[in-house]
Amino acid sequence: MKLRFTKSARAQFLAAINYVRRDDKAAAVRFRSRAEETLRCLERFPDSGRSLPEFPELRFREVIVAPYRFFYRVERSTVWVVAVWHGARLPGEPD
Repeated sequence: MKLRFTKSARAQFLAAINYVRRDDKAAAVRFRSRAEETLRCLERFPDSGRSLPEFPELRFREVIVAPYRFFYRVERSTVWVVAVWHGARLPGEPD
């Protein structure tokens, strides 16, 4: 499997890193490293994330790298990260 970000998810991930960096540069480096490690695991184990608790019937899944949620879907041989949201944000139904 290959891991890819949609354009909007990449922007959200970078915004999250920058937000953390404003308060603590070292914490931002740790967050990015943890996120990348967690996401790399999806290349080998794409079903390891959980179904969305809010929408279990949808084909989207998520992994959590506190305090952010990484939403993804699997299409053929690619894991697409489609959104990165702070855990306090409640998602609406994806398109």
